[in-house]
Amino acid sequence: MRSNTNRDTIPFNRIAADLLRDTAELLDQQHANPFRIDAYRRAAETLESLHTDVRELLREEGSAGLMRLPFIGQGLASAITEIARSGRLSRLDRLRGALEPEVLFQTVPGIGPRLARVIHDTLEIETLEALELAAHDGRLETVRGLGHRRTSAISASLASILDRRRLRFAPGMTTLPVGTILDVDREYRRKADAGELPLIAPRRFNPDGKAWLPILHTDREDWHFTALYSNTARAHELGRIDDWVVAYFYDGDHREGQATIVTETRGALKGRRVVRGREAECASCYHA
Repeated sequence: MRSNTNRDTIPFNRIAADLLRDTAELLDQQHANPFRIDAYRRAAETLESLHTDVRELLREEGSAGLMRLPFIGQGLASAITEIARSGRLSRLDRLRGALEPEVLFQTVPGIGPRLARVIHDTLEIETLEALELAAHDGRLETVRGLGHRRTSAISASLASILDRRRLRFAPGMTTLPVGTILDVDREYRRKADAGELPLIAPRRFNPDGKAWLPILHTDREDWHFTALYSNTARAHELGRIDDWVVAYFYDGDHREGQATIVTETRGALKGRRVVRGREAECASCYHA
């Protein structure tokens, strides 16, 4: 539902405000944290009140200029920047169940539609963080059509993108504790199995448009989590749609991160839930 905006609102500002307001409405429908819902609505009102195109402000002052506006924090500045550059908002797509890894990878300079598809199919990864790890450990360079020089350029672009949204923790910490993520995974799977969660109708692999994908919004201290099953081609192909869980998390300043949780199929952790890429930490967590 659209708001009754002033007809003099700058057209692009209205478009961006509508995307933020749509995000708020979906969060509201999915019983998310009221603080987050209100933050998106206030940011939308701020954009509609501007007398200049917000893209001009972004070009002249960057994210810092956006963050000087009322009710615009770091995360919302990042969201508005994404809208300005691509015309879409991945957070909204995620809430609609429509975010494809191939589309996400195309946000990285140097990765087009064909390469994004090859990367996803070859490496079976779904997030920018996983793509960054693949660039560092050499897997990305093995993808058809990529070599050392092109991989280095993609890695540099990834670092720039992720540095803008990197979580700021106490010294020595690189991400949320795996115990916290696994706890959210347990809550999601328990409530999904019990039929206690709202259902969304993902756009991918859902020709009938049915609402079948459970979505959870929950909090852990200062962090807000959104969790849902990984509705990807690989998950469907392997029959793991009810096993792989993707958890997105945000703090009060709308800084964000994400993790994929799966059931380990081999080794000492076989049968255990693990955070992909952080298996050693999970082993320590279970041992403790």
